[in-house]
Amino acid sequence: MSNKMLAAMKTKPSAGAELVEIDIPKPKPDEVLIKIKACSICGTDKHIFEWDNWAQSRIKPPMVFGHECCGEVIEVGGAVRNIKIGDFISAETHIPCLHCYQCRTGDMHLCRNLVILGVDTNGIFAEYAVIPEVCCWKNAPSLPIDIASVQEPFGNAVYTVMESNVGAKKIAVVGDGPIAAFACGVAKAVGAARIYNLGMMPFNLDICKIMGADISINVVNEKKYCERIIDETNGGVDVVLDMAGNKNAVNDGFTILRRMGTFTSFGIAPAPFEFDMAKNIVFKGATVIGINGRRMFETWYQLRNLLDNGKVDIRPVITHHFPFKDFMKAMETAISPEIPSAKVVLLME
Repeated sequence: MSNKMLAAMKTKPSAGAELVEIDIPKPKPDEVLIKIKACSICGTDKHIFEWDNWAQSRIKPPMVFGHECCGEVIEVGGAVRNIKIGDFISAETHIPCLHCYQCRTGDMHLCRNLVILGVDTNGIFAEYAVIPEVCCWKNAPSLPIDIASVQEPFGNAVYTVMESNVGAKKIAVVGDGPIAAFACGVAKAVGAARIYNLGMMPFNLDICKIMGADISINVVNEKKYCERIIDETNGGVDVVLDMAGNKNAVNDGFTILRRMGTFTSFGIAPAPFEFDMAKNIVFKGATVIGINGRRMFETWYQLRNLLDNGKVDIRPVITHHFPFKDFMKAMETAISPEIPSAKVVLLME
């Protein structure tokens, strides 16, 4: 094969990206080289593309970005033992050091020296990519490539829901993006009694409803939704899954949370904001859980079980497919306020 590949790169510290031809990377001893079959666009990729304050503080161009993918292993490093050529893998995007306290006590996803694929190192928006062996998740050959490519973000939702003990409980999923939609599906599968979904986009709220939300609330149109939820639940929901992270979402989430309830935080705020800890946590007796990525690899086994046994169908969340050569069109679709979309997947030809 040629030693060149097509890749989407952040070539300079400004908005946008470029499709360029670069050298195919060589795997280190503990890495594998994969031929990408499909990759998908994440909210993080949108931040990098638009070059917002977070991206400016974190990303160091030039670099290939992107982190959600699946592909076929075509080369393995000399120290690789459990992955072989021909394996069909998806990537866990948290690259652990394997030596710190967190790694050695079962929490690799919170590694003290964590490196994020496609953020801190070259990523997967390319025809080929190198993945550390520790981050390779073997897929069944029959798994559709678009589903295989979005298992990483689906895992965010699985981890969020499973940590929150939602079975037989009234819950609220705050947010209407792809991971919120996944969370509605997982919560329904594991027995949540009633699922409220709060969002702003009718298209996305409809997807969340398809995935499992019982009650959809458009917070733009319904002004007294907090009072409604508190009234209907006789004091508030048992669990809030915050998939939005902004100030209003967090404050409203704690407002609708019953006393002694659980607030699970996955969404990331664009900037710090003031927060009344005494009112929202101390006096309410709330339990707060922070979610970062996926448990390595407990979450992956859980999501496999949900998919393989038909408990969650994630296809409604995948709204667009593009060939990789149309990367710019795909990214413009993903970030456009005029084009309704959820998960956008790029397919290699």
